Amino acid sequence: MVSTTRLFASALLLAGLAAPALAQDVQYQLINDSGLTLMEFYTSVADEGSFGDDILGANVLPAGDTGTVTIPNASDACDRDLRFVFEDGSEQVKRANVCDGAAFTIASK
Repeated sequence: MVSTTRLFASALLLAGLAAPALAQDVQYQLINDSGLTLMEFYTSVADEGSFGDDILGANVLPAGDTGTVTIPNASDACDRDLRFVFEDGSEQVKRANVCDGAAFTIASK
């Protein structure tokens, strides 16, 4: 009976090791040096072309401010396209590695 229990425990351990890692949320700092209030912020996996929901939601990032955003499930695809929508309706799309721990500065056009 002991060997059956050990075999079962070993199988569970190996199954856990073989399971794929789940993507984790990434905290990322945005520095708004654009001169305009950032109204919306979207991300997508680089070159995917399909942006998700507005990460800021009801929040905005005023010109000159710094804020931390949470990018959902980003740890498995760190290279991201970032889409910024400003108070005047203008947009910028940039690319960044959001897992490197660095902040991203949104510059004026």
